[in-house]
Amino acid sequence: MAAEGCEEMSGNGELEDSSAMEIIEDPAPPPTETSEMSENGGGSIPPEVPEAPEAPEVPEVPEVPEASVVPNPASFSVPPAAEDEEGELPVDFERLWKAAHDNPQDFTSWTDLLQYCEQESHITASRRALVAFLVRYPLCYGYWKKFADLERRAGYNGKAEEVCVQGLQSIPLSVDLWIHYINLLLGTLDMNLPESPRRIRSVFEDAVAAAGLDFHSDRLWDLYVEWEKEQGDMRAATAVLDRVLMVPTQLYNTHYDKFKTHLNSHTPKELLSPEEYEELRALCRQSQKAERAEQAQEEEEERPPGEEEPATPEGTDTEELMQKIREQVLVRRDKVYQQNEGEVRKRWHFEDSIKRPYFHVKPLDRIQLRAWHSYLDWEIAQLSKDSEDPSPDPNQEAQEGSEVTTQPQEATEGEAVARDDHRVRILFERCLIACALYEEFWTRYVQYLEPQSLEEARAVYKRACEIHLTHKHTIHMQWATFEERHGDLAEARRVLEALEKRLPGLAVVRLRRAGLERRAGRLDESEALLRQAVAESKEKPSLHAFYSIKLARLLLKLGKNPGKARGVLQEALEISPDNGKVHMNLLELEAAGDPRPSAEAVQECVTRALAAPLSPRTKILFSQRGLQYAEDYGNSIQSVLSIYEEHQKLLKELGGKKRGAENGDNEDPEKLSKDDDGSAVAMPPQVPPNMPHVPITTPPPPVMGSDMSTQAGYGGYSSWYQQPQYGSYGYQNTWNYSQGYYPPS
Repeated sequence: MAAEGCEEMSGNGELEDSSAMEIIEDPAPPPTETSEMSENGGGSIPPEVPEAPEAPEVPEVPEVPEASVVPNPASFSVPPAAEDEEGELPVDFERLWKAAHDNPQDFTSWTDLLQYCEQESHITASRRALVAFLVRYPLCYGYWKKFADLERRAGYNGKAEEVCVQGLQSIPLSVDLWIHYINLLLGTLDMNLPESPRRIRSVFEDAVAAAGLDFHSDRLWDLYVEWEKEQGDMRAATAVLDRVLMVPTQLYNTHYDKFKTHLNSHTPKELLSPEEYEELRALCRQSQKAERAEQAQEEEEERPPGEEEPATPEGTDTEELMQKIREQVLVRRDKVYQQNEGEVRKRWHFEDSIKRPYFHVKPLDRIQLRAWHSYLDWEIAQLSKDSEDPSPDPNQEAQEGSEVTTQPQEATEGEAVARDDHRVRILFERCLIACALYEEFWTRYVQYLEPQSLEEARAVYKRACEIHLTHKHTIHMQWATFEERHGDLAEARRVLEALEKRLPGLAVVRLRRAGLERRAGRLDESEALLRQAVAESKEKPSLHAFYSIKLARLLLKLGKNPGKARGVLQEALEISPDNGKVHMNLLELEAAGDPRPSAEAVQECVTRALAAPLSPRTKILFSQRGLQYAEDYGNSIQSVLSIYEEHQKLLKELGGKKRGAENGDNEDPEKLSKDDDGSAVAMPPQVPPNMPHVPITTPPPPVMGSDMSTQAGYGGYSSWYQQPQYGSYGYQNTWNYSQGYYPPS
């Protein structure tokens, strides 16, 4: 259904009454290439849909500039709905409106609403639905065009222009939307007023500046040339053709053909700038005089005595001279064309690999994603190559006799780098239309822009997080890291707070906020955030235990307050007595203190764990750690032996159950041996009671510094805390240090 909602927009590239556009045939690939371009490459394309952001308040619409439109990709707003001018809304509007807002990421609900409003021909309902839709889906250029047409049919030409302006601010690379906007102006402005042509020309300039380097921008250039011809300004039309001859586009060859036709249809004086025309005229006249001198010498020998040479009026431009000027013009343009053809040939394979250059709700396959990455790699490599190899391209040197003087080498290098940088940016913007739902491309664009401009990189983050990827927490946290790294802690806080409001209950965001405050030296704020999380998660024991462990570690390691840390963990055990990680952290907290007063507390932790509803595996682990602590810090051999005997009894009692758990028993809810927080380890094989001389290998306990992280239920955050098993540290301590220290059991 989403695809159907998109396909209906695929045929309205321009207004039906437009007379300026012409049908363009499919282009032939450049020489040495056999592939054809995608069918959607140069024509109208269906709109695409990003993930739905939260519904922001609709801001006021800025006034449309009188002379030009300068699109800003970082800004986004839409015209507010007008007052209800047609009384009550249609019968089913509220039902469809509620369905769309209850699930704003369901594109089908939105298309149902929009189709219903269109069928009812209710302007207020349609306006209201389109405003809400385009706030969430600003890259659906077809609906911007529908919105503008709606206002125009209702007689609100000013509002129609405002809609186009806002659409172009959201998707400035949309050739279709630029053409729609220009045709709207051509149909509404009074062209008899002197300011109207100036405004149209200014909009054309904005259009080619924003989208003219797109590989599929041919229709925009053609419309610009034809409009200049309609104005009777043939020199301006020639200048536009000269510009497009240097742009690698899909229909590059047709532009050269049109230039030739244009040149042969008018005198060179009408087409060329005065400087170029006079230069070529003088050059051709000089050549013509040399040819005539040779002819005159031959005729002088054959002329009868006394007959004079017929006089030729000075300053008269013969048709022969005009043809020579045309030939020289084509000689110059042919060099530009050949160079541009080489640029097209380099890009043709990449362009041919891109099958969906427009937005769509359906995910792209891996081949398409790799195609975009490869194209970006190549374009960036071209920029690096030009930066490292400043030697000028012979094709880029000024032509002999050209009106353009050769620039200093430094200026030429700078212009080449700036040109290539602009091409890279245009390609990124094209990529982010087709791949707007993929964080990797936004991140890559930021990485490209960050060394050049922090503000531009920040604008990309803003577009990604506030429009297209509102529910992707990873890129929001990358934005916060970006702001923190560059010293704007207030903005980093704002980004994380806004993300937590949008995605409440996401543990990784709360931890990132606490970490930000801790790094800023605000331990009180960090503690308060964790305490709030602990208090709000009491209904979720596993999440409550997770936050409690984090808070206890902060209080112990940075707050130097083991008493508060102990209280937090003990409170967590009251809610989650079966949570082995909380037991383990409390045990390690006690074991980290002074051994003499802590011995009793350690054994109390072990006793509590053995009495808790934990798995046999976990209980044996606690018993082993209690025995190890007694071995390391016990005051008497009697206490060590007593604990050892208790441990042996536990092995006999739980050994069978432990093996059952290893064979698939599901009674272990914690599965500490597989937890990713480092607090549990794989158990080594136990020593049978009748083999006292074989040592019992026991891993060392983790310290409180080890991270007791969340489980898989907390998203991908657990991967941050993966640690090797303790056995990999090289610890192979044995209980039987002296090969007979303990009596046989």
